[in-house]
Amino acid sequence: MFERILIANRGEIALRVIRACREMGIESVAVYSEADKDSMHVKLADHAYCVGTSRSADSYLKIDRIIATAEVAGVDAIHPGYGFLAENAQFNEQCRSSGFEFIGPSPTAMDKLGDKNTARSMAIAQNVPVVPGSDGLITDFDRAIDTAKEIGFPVLIKATAGGGGKGMRVAETEDVLKSQLEAARNEAIAAFGNGGVYLEKFIQQPRHIEVQVIADTHGNVCHLFERDCSVQRRHQKLVEEAPSPDLPQDRREAICDAAVRMIAGADYAGAGTVEFIVDKDYNFYFIEVNARIQVEHPVSEMVAGVDLIQEQIRVAAGLPLSFRQEELTCTGHAIECRLNAEDPTKNFQPCPGKIESMFVPGGMGVRFDSHVKSGYVVPPYYDSMIGKLIVHRPTREQAIATMLRALKELQIEGITTTVGFHNWILQNEAFVNGTVDTKFVDRNYKGQTS
Repeated sequence: MFERILIANRGEIALRVIRACREMGIESVAVYSEADKDSMHVKLADHAYCVGTSRSADSYLKIDRIIATAEVAGVDAIHPGYGFLAENAQFNEQCRSSGFEFIGPSPTAMDKLGDKNTARSMAIAQNVPVVPGSDGLITDFDRAIDTAKEIGFPVLIKATAGGGGKGMRVAETEDVLKSQLEAARNEAIAAFGNGGVYLEKFIQQPRHIEVQVIADTHGNVCHLFERDCSVQRRHQKLVEEAPSPDLPQDRREAICDAAVRMIAGADYAGAGTVEFIVDKDYNFYFIEVNARIQVEHPVSEMVAGVDLIQEQIRVAAGLPLSFRQEELTCTGHAIECRLNAEDPTKNFQPCPGKIESMFVPGGMGVRFDSHVKSGYVVPPYYDSMIGKLIVHRPTREQAIATMLRALKELQIEGITTTVGFHNWILQNEAFVNGTVDTKFVDRNYKGQTS
C-alpha cells in the first residue's frame, strides 16, 4: 500500500481524498494556488505546497510543477480528483514515467474512452446501444447534411473531446446546421484544443442515467448501480439521485449490465462512470465514459455502502476490490444537491465573495461535503461549487423530506447561492413524480426560490 499520496486538485474533492487517506493510514500532500492558501484542504493535509498563482492555468494545470512537487514531497502516487488534469492522458503518462502511480485508468484506456467518437465505436463493439449518428467525425458540410437527412432532424452536434456540455449544439433544420456546426467546432477548439465533432439523432426530452463502475487489475468489474442526473441546466448537473426513479427493473439491470460490458471491454482499471440517455419508452443509449471519479459519486457510495475513493486507492496499489458484485445491495435512496455560489434569479450568474457566517445541517442521514466555512472567500478563478448536500434515507419520499429539511437548516450569509433553486426543484411536482428530463429546468425555471 502507498505511504504518501499527492492530491492534484482543490476544494471538496481534495478534502474527500485527504479523509480517505487518513482512514487508510496514508499521508496526504496538498497542492494549492495563492488564492487557496487558507483553504481547508491545505490546513488538513499532512503536507502542503504552493504550485502557482491564482489562475488554474498557472497552478492546478501546471503539469511540470505538480510533478516537481511530487518529487520533492516523496510521494508514491498522485490522485487527480475530478476536473483540471483528471482526464489528461499526458499528465497520466507523465506521472507514471516519473515513477508515481496515477490513481486512475491507464493513459491508453483514458485516451480511448476520452474521445467520444472512439468510445462510441467501442460501445458498438460491446453490443451497447448507441444513438443513431455519423460514422466517425464530420469533416465537411455536405457529409453533415447527408448524415442529418439519413438519421432525421433534429440532430445533436457533439465535440469528440472534453465534457461539461462544451461543443454541443442542436440543429433543428438544415438551414441552421452549418452555423451550429461552426459554433460547436469553435467552442470545442477553445475549450479542448480539438475541433472534432460528430452527429447524433437528438432524443427529445431524454433522461440522463449513469452507472458508477469500478474495476481492478485482477479481472473484477463491478457496478454500484445507476443514478439519475436529469436535473440540469445547459448540460450542467444540479441534482443527482440513486437509484433512478421511474425506471422498470429490467431496464435498470440492462443499463448496469451494458456499463459493465463497456468497461470490461476497455482494459480499464479504476473508478469510472458510463453515461446513458433514456427516452420516453425507456430505450437507453450510450453517451460517454468519464474516466475518473465524479462530483456525484457520493449518492452511489451511500446506496452501495462503498467508499469509492478508498477503493480507487486500493486498485491503484494493485490490490483487488474489497467486494464482489453479488455482495452489493442497493439500499435506500440518496439525493445530492450541488450548491453553487451563483444567483439563480440572474441566469445562475457566479457570485464569488466572502461567506460572513455559515451553519451546516446535520441529523439522521445528512452528509455535507464541502471545503468552505465562515470567513471563507469564494474565489472567482474556479468552479462556483461550494459544497454538496447529500441525504440517504430508506425511501425516496423520506429522502426528499430530509433534503428539504436540511436545505432549510443550511445558512450561508454573505454570498448568493443556489439553495433557493434546490428548494424549488425538490418541491416541484415533476421531480416528486420522478419525471424530470434534461431540459426541464431550461423550460420551466423562471427564478423561483421555493
